[in-house]
Amino acid sequence: MDVLSALSSTRLVPVVVLDDAARADALADALVQGGLPVAEVTFRTSAARDAIRAMADRGDILVGAGTVLTPAQVDQAVAAGARFVVSPGLSRAVVERCQDHGVLALPGAVTATEVQAALELGLTTVKFFPAGTSGGPAAIKALAAPFGQVRVVPTGGVGPANLAEYLAIPSVVAVGGSWMVPRDLIAAGDTAAIRTLTAEAVALANR
Repeated sequence: MDVLSALSSTRLVPVVVLDDAARADALADALVQGGLPVAEVTFRTSAARDAIRAMADRGDILVGAGTVLTPAQVDQAVAAGARFVVSPGLSRAVVERCQDHGVLALPGAVTATEVQAALELGLTTVKFFPAGTSGGPAAIKALAAPFGQVRVVPTGGVGPANLAEYLAIPSVVAVGGSWMVPRDLIAAGDTAAIRTLTAEAVALANR
């Protein structure tokens, strides 16, 4: 199964901030046991590369890298085992490096100009970020009219209260969020709570 198909089947992408790579394996375990074998590990911390490697080496979870801003970070992420690369905005250099490596690039795009630029780079799926402050579901529906072939992964301001509204939109592949993987619970090693939150999120997504 390719990465986009896998994301489409899970419908959710946990956005993970790991401060300690030693927590990565247990976190992956909690996600898998909670029914969500996917994670976007953000490059916001120095632990990201080692955390991606620890999770990817398990073989039972689809791991991507998030907050990727430079081609060098693409190289690091792919070397660690990332299967997809997510950026907050659209960078030609980052997208082209992903294409060199043969990994899925999901750059942020929220305007018609940005979506068109992504299409020119050969992309058909973008991250809609920050979703909550960029018009939310209404904006995604409006963009779907001229860009019927484009699929989106809304992230930012998405949670249990509005998840169903996003997932009901035909162009939405999956939704990114961090509510099931709170940074403080990860740091505390409370994998039982994360597993419960994950299972609840999966149940909500599949209603």
